[in-house]
Amino acid sequence: MPWRQLKLCLRGHELEAAEALLWERGALAVSSSDAGADDPGLNNTVQPLFELEPGDAPLWDRLRLSALFSFEAELVGLCRELRSVFPDSAPKIETLAEKQWERVWLEDFHPMQFGERLWVCPSGHAPPDPAAVNLMLDPGLAFGTGTHPTTAMCLNRLAGISPEGLSVIDYGCGSGILAIAAALLGAWPVFAVDHDARALAACRENRSRNDLTETRVMAVSPERLPALQVDLLFANILAEPLLELRERLSALIRPGGTIVLSGILEEQTEQLREAYNERFDLEPAIVEGEWALLAGRRKSGV
Repeated sequence: MPWRQLKLCLRGHELEAAEALLWERGALAVSSSDAGADDPGLNNTVQPLFELEPGDAPLWDRLRLSALFSFEAELVGLCRELRSVFPDSAPKIETLAEKQWERVWLEDFHPMQFGERLWVCPSGHAPPDPAAVNLMLDPGLAFGTGTHPTTAMCLNRLAGISPEGLSVIDYGCGSGILAIAAALLGAWPVFAVDHDARALAACRENRSRNDLTETRVMAVSPERLPALQVDLLFANILAEPLLELRERLSALIRPGGTIVLSGILEEQTEQLREAYNERFDLEPAIVEGEWALLAGRRKSGV
């Protein structure tokens, strides 16, 4: 299936705002690389100068930004919007075959560390620390490589709580990155839930790539999720479905269990807090750029 790639050129200080706009308009993946201070175009072959920690902004004076969209995405209007906000961005639309995008993705996806012992590495790349917990990932075209701030915040949260022995649901699993990371860190049982068959297929492939069996990570549609309550639930989706799924998600967590909500903008946190506050003792939001994460423990008796 073909895909659309949108490429533009920016000043370094414009990156955060441009990335946020692309994610809000439905980008499936976004990557950046050095475009060269003297080259405002996008025709030269460029290479990233260094690897960034999640949420960091590059120090390049001028950079190339590439975003992947579904073939059906309406990008002409988005290009007009980008030109109005970033007058020198010169956005261009390209059509990519699936194999072409895989090559682009492999060029831009590098090993990333979360916490002290979790690494997310592209498949085929030697892990920087063989003794660490190494998650080998090929996300295909499903959301979730660890590069987006919301995924990075969830991974840092997961790596920081030592989920060994906990039951976990990754609701809206995409590539399965959170479910697989939880299993590699010792959680069991783990359920990866998504309504998109392509996401579930990518999750199952990544599960096999990390030598995990179906009994360790069960990839299922919401309709096939067993009736259960777990210790820890991640829902890294968007604010609107998080509001719509409040009753469903709350019912899946045992009293004293933890919910982690992400995929939301900082300005949406109060609305989510009001919606979930009745059943959860919510912590202060964690914010990375314009994105936020809310977490809290399930109250007893409600």
